[in-house]
Amino acid sequence: SNRHVHLAQKDFELLFGSGQNLTVKKDLSQPGQFAAEETVNLIGPKRSIPNVRILGPIRPQTQVEISFTDSFTLGVTAPVRDSGNLKDTPGIIIEGPKGRIEVTEGVIVAQRHLHLHTSEAEGLGLKDQDCIRAKAEGIRGLVFDQVLVRVGPKFKKDLHLDTDEANAAGLKTGDFLTIIK
Repeated sequence: SNRHVHLAQKDFELLFGSGQNLTVKKDLSQPGQFAAEETVNLIGPKRSIPNVRILGPIRPQTQVEISFTDSFTLGVTAPVRDSGNLKDTPGIIIEGPKGRIEVTEGVIVAQRHLHLHTSEAEGLGLKDQDCIRAKAEGIRGLVFDQVLVRVGPKFKKDLHLDTDEANAAGLKTGDFLTIIK
């Protein structure tokens, strides 16, 4: 996935105004998740990245997911973490049309992961929090290690790589990889 931001309600209102709501632009692969029309600017110590998409729905805590390339651009040392694991992560300034906030933590490079429905995981002999490898074929083929497995009754099968990872293997949305246990 490309860089994006998940916002807590209070932060969303500071950036977009009280009483405002996220506007659905496009549904994502996981049920109930969507890309919003709204975007923000990320402001780091070195540079800024404009027009970063917000993903909904609103979350309990604000989280910024970027690539390693983005972390160099912004001047922020973002660790690789599973979504929601934000303890001891750097902060950043987020700017919206109605305001600017400085979050003290929440910037991560998302751990590559595979979403699986409970029945799909059972069929593959996998469980939540397992780690697998995923092999990409082709001229730039490679094997992704440390792919975290996430299992849930509402999940749909989908491998989430960041843009750096996908570009390294020449992958695009819809390409298939082979699971290696």
